[in-house]
Amino acid sequence: MRIIPAIDIIEGKCVRLTQGDYNSKKIYNENPLEIARAFEDSGVKYLHVVDLDGAKAKHIVNYKILEQIASKTNLKVDFGGGLKSTEDLHIAFNSGAKQITGGSIAVSDPHIFEEWISKYGREKIILGADCLDKKIAIHGWQKTSDRSIIPFIKSYQKKGIQYVICTDINKDGMLSGPSFELYNEILESFMNESKGQTLKLIASGGISGIEDIDKLNEIGCEAVIVGKALYENKINLKELQRYF
Repeated sequence: MRIIPAIDIIEGKCVRLTQGDYNSKKIYNENPLEIARAFEDSGVKYLHVVDLDGAKAKHIVNYKILEQIASKTNLKVDFGGGLKSTEDLHIAFNSGAKQITGGSIAVSDPHIFEEWISKYGREKIILGADCLDKKIAIHGWQKTSDRSIIPFIKSYQKKGIQYVICTDINKDGMLSGPSFELYNEILESFMNESKGQTLKLIASGGISGIEDIDKLNEIGCEAVIVGKALYENKINLKELQRYF
């Protein structure tokens, strides 16, 4: 299983929120590149970068930070937050993203998101399926849609999506353990009905210790995004070495 540390950005700084609440912002470092280099020095190969300003503004904002990280480390960065147009997508890829995550756009403008999948392929486009009570949340988690998570993922798997990041917002930033039941339900549903197609489920939110990561590995998640647990020293990078 791949370990993907997260860097969330507001005003150019590395921050964490709790359950997507911008008022809960906690700054961990003024320089995201410094954090990214520390991850790389510990053996990390992948990085999840979220432009929280972009998610709120509904267009890419912190692409210069992405550019710095991508040009000054060898980390493979997946980037999300505020990607609402093909121009946003071009900026993200031109700034060094190896993959991009589309969440709100997949709900609000499926035609554009399907074009992205068709043009760039399943290796570069990740579906962001973040949910609250199993309903897809959009616009930086400020709004809940009427789309149920499993049918939502299935509809995009039929259109070629392979990678899916799923965050249970109730768990995010709470350090209370991830949504194992939800991930099991998703994986079992696709195992029974995918007819040989592979779903690469990336778990995100709620990680509280190394035991959570081991359990996600056991149930079949392809990767896990780790944020607050690293910043709050609930997990140290040495514990994760066996996954690198």
